[in-house]
Amino acid sequence: MLTKAFIPYKGYYSTPFSSWQRSLSNENAIVLGGETSKRWLAEKNWDPKIFDYLILGITVGQHHQFFSSPWSAALMGAGSIPGLAMSQACTTGATCLYQASVGIETGLYKNCYVLTTDRCSNAPHTIWPNPNGPGGMVVSENWMMDNFDSDPNVGLRMIETAEKVAKEAGVTKEECDEISLRRYEQYTMSLENDREFQKKFFFPAEVKVSKKKTILVEEDEGIIESTKEGLAKLKPLIPDGVLTFGSQTHPADANAALVVTTEDKAQELSADPSIKIQVVTYGYAREKKGYMAAAPVPAAKMALENAGLKVEEMKAIKTHNPFIVNDLYMAQQMGIDPKGFNNYGCSMIYGHPQAPTAPRAIMEGIEEVVKLGGGYLLWAGCAAGDTAGAVILKIS
Repeated sequence: MLTKAFIPYKGYYSTPFSSWQRSLSNENAIVLGGETSKRWLAEKNWDPKIFDYLILGITVGQHHQFFSSPWSAALMGAGSIPGLAMSQACTTGATCLYQASVGIETGLYKNCYVLTTDRCSNAPHTIWPNPNGPGGMVVSENWMMDNFDSDPNVGLRMIETAEKVAKEAGVTKEECDEISLRRYEQYTMSLENDREFQKKFFFPAEVKVSKKKTILVEEDEGIIESTKEGLAKLKPLIPDGVLTFGSQTHPADANAALVVTTEDKAQELSADPSIKIQVVTYGYAREKKGYMAAAPVPAAKMALENAGLKVEEMKAIKTHNPFIVNDLYMAQQMGIDPKGFNNYGCSMIYGHPQAPTAPRAIMEGIEEVVKLGGGYLLWAGCAAGDTAGAVILKIS
C-alpha cells in the first residue's frame, strides 16, 4: 500500500480518442505526445523543468522509438531529464502510473511526468533477416493485425479468448447486447451540456494538415451509435459465439498524461487544493491460457486486498473492456451490478489506443468520484497474454 504518491487535481489530460485511420493516423505518436504535453503545460503555466523524471508508455512501434523517452521529454520542454519507456499492452498506462508512484514513495524522484501515447493506425510492418530462408526471404510481421489475430502462446485470436470466458460463465448474446447498449448510454452522459464532463480533462490534439495549416481534434472520432434493435440484428463473429461488432472495441490513436508527485507539491499544483488524489495500491494477474477476459478479476481482488478494502467500498469502478464479456464476468464474479460501473465512458465505446487507454478511464473515474463527493476509485483491465492490472485511488 502506498502513502506518499499523489496526483494534483486537474494534473492530467487526455486527447480525444481518434478511431484508427482518421485525423491522428499519420502523426508520429512520440512527437504528438511530446508536443501536446508542451502545449498543455504552457496552458497551465507550469515550467516543464519542475519534473525530474519521465515515464513513457508506448506499445506500438514508431519511427525513432529507440530514443522514445528522452526524446519525448525534450519535445515537451524537459530536455534535461532522463526517463523510462514501458510497454505492457492495454495495462501500460496503469502500470506507468504505479511505477511513478513507487518512485515517489521511495524518494527516487519528487515530480514524475507520466506520458502515454500510441498510434494503432499505420502500425509498422517489421522484418527480420532470415539468411537460411528460401531465396533469402525475410521473417515479417504486421505489428497490429498479426498480434490481434494470434497470441503466440496460445494460438488464439483475442476475441476467441473472450468467447471462452463467455462460455465458461454462461453469458448469452442477449446479455452482451443489453450491457453493450448500457455502455453506449453511459458514454452519452459525458456528452451532455456540450460535453461538460469530457471538458474536465480533455485537451485537443493539434494535427498538421500541411506546412501552413493545422487542425485541432477536440472530440472523439469514430464513435458508432448503438441501439437495442441494431445490436440485436448483429450476428456473432464466431459461430455459436455471443460477441458481435457491437460488443467489442476498436483500435484508436491518442495520448494522455498524468503528474505524480508528493502530497505538498500536488496541493501546490492542484486546480482545487481541497481535493486530494492519492494512489493507494496496485494489483496484477495472469489467467489460465486463453482466458484474457477473466484476468481483471484476480487483479482487482489483489488490489483490494492490498488496500484492505472491499469492492462495496468503491465509489466508482472503471474497466478496460475490449469485449463486453469482461464486464459481465467481472460483475458475476465480484457480485456487482454490470449496469452500475463505467459511467461516462469506456474503451469498448470510444476505442482502444493501448497505452493511453487506462489513463483516460482513470481520469473519468476521478472526475466521477469528485462529483460524488469523494471516495475510492478502482480501475481494472486485461492485457495481451491473459494478463491484467488494477489500480485503486482515493479521492478526498
